[in-house]
Amino acid sequence: MHPVDVTIIVGYLILVPILGVLLGGRQRSAKDFMVSDRNMPSWAVCFAIVATETSTLTVISTPTVAYLGSFTFLQLALGYLVGRIVVAFVLLPRYYQGELVTAYAYLGERFGSGLQGTASATFLVTRLLADGVRLFATAIPVKVMLAAAGFEVSFWQIILVITIVTVLYTYLGGTRAVVWVDALQMVLYVVGGLIAVALLAGRLPSDWFGAALAEGKFQLFDFSSSVLTEPYSFVTAVVGGAMLSMASHGADQLIVQRLLATRTLRASRTALIGSGVLVFFQFGLFLLIGTMLWSFYRGVAPKEMGMATNDDLFPTFIITEMPPGIAGLLIAGILAAAMSSSLNSLATSTVTDIYQRMTTKQLDDAAVLRQAKIWVLVWGVVLFGFASMFTDTDNPVIELGLSITGYTYGALLGAFFLGLLVKRASQTDAVVAFAVTVAVVAFVILVPTFPDGEGGRSALAFPWYTPIGVLVTLLVGGLLSLRHPPTVTPEEPVLEETTP
Repeated sequence: MHPVDVTIIVGYLILVPILGVLLGGRQRSAKDFMVSDRNMPSWAVCFAIVATETSTLTVISTPTVAYLGSFTFLQLALGYLVGRIVVAFVLLPRYYQGELVTAYAYLGERFGSGLQGTASATFLVTRLLADGVRLFATAIPVKVMLAAAGFEVSFWQIILVITIVTVLYTYLGGTRAVVWVDALQMVLYVVGGLIAVALLAGRLPSDWFGAALAEGKFQLFDFSSSVLTEPYSFVTAVVGGAMLSMASHGADQLIVQRLLATRTLRASRTALIGSGVLVFFQFGLFLLIGTMLWSFYRGVAPKEMGMATNDDLFPTFIITEMPPGIAGLLIAGILAAAMSSSLNSLATSTVTDIYQRMTTKQLDDAAVLRQAKIWVLVWGVVLFGFASMFTDTDNPVIELGLSITGYTYGALLGAFFLGLLVKRASQTDAVVAFAVTVAVVAFVILVPTFPDGEGGRSALAFPWYTPIGVLVTLLVGGLLSLRHPPTVTPEEPVLEETTP
């Protein structure tokens, strides 16, 4: 490892919390800390959303997906864009109308504090597990880098350093710091990806594109694979991806909090839909890197080249093939993708949806702000513990991260749709439906297998987890609601035009 690379990486780790403090400024109120007083520009929030959902999973694992397969992963991005459009016009207006700071406050207004607390607690557990995977994914390339430099460190030591840096800028700068740092970090890792493409292009034979095309490496649509077991079959990817995006961007506080930091509903919609377009091209960039690596390594399996896991592929290329300075920049980009903080969202949801609902004291604004900062520290420690639980995986890490959210996303999104579509549903109906959905989805994920179209049987593809959860929630909640008499909604007065 060249000293220039080490300098870039260490300098970046020092610079991030400093930027967080400078960009975040002093938080004047709890609302300022949680949603930046709703004064963030839409383009910055758009970039921050992309950085938040991208993380290290995209940077190191998407190239692996293309290396082992093709571009069919990009079908998910088509579904993601559809899901964002639905959220922009169905759920976002509810959040802005009520001046809410968390997504689950809507459930509190519609059903009651019981479901609000249930949804928030579910978000906390799911987000900690999913972000644990993200942090572990970051430790993979860093460990490879340090090993190449002669330093043997464990995953937990790497995770600890990243966690400390993330806690610092989140605690000191609030949501404003999180959004600005996320936006800058997105630019950094995208630039790193473009540099990787340029360097690979200069080292590949002139006919590499034609050879990859002939091998089907650029296949985008897959209409032949099993709809039930293949995650990148067209119907599965688009329908499942749309529902997954509705949940992640409409019912997950991690993204919703960033959307609520914009000035207006229109600005929030622009940021959300724009992020879908950016994500599509970003996925394409890292899939292209994977295909170029397939040409560079002539399609040899990563483990046959001595790599511990398939996800070591891109990090190994960076360390062994990139010139000094460029390798450090790319590793910094991978670290940037990891340090999109969820701690502020975890703290906001804890204080707003659970703590304030449980305490008998009326908290003033200063007390709410103090509690939010305390919970940033608490969840930072817990997140480190969750991340340390992941030490090995045979599958691409991105698929593991997406499947973890599948256990609860259906119940979360289903609760919102139940509130919108089934007027007579009560809080008891919604809580029972929520619990039943989590149990049913867990069973579907862990137990049954389905025909894979090739004579064998496989588990259900992860994009179906969320749609199944939504359907179960609506079915159970809808049936339970039949116990109640129809809700009579008073007619709104008709305003007649009068001529002066």
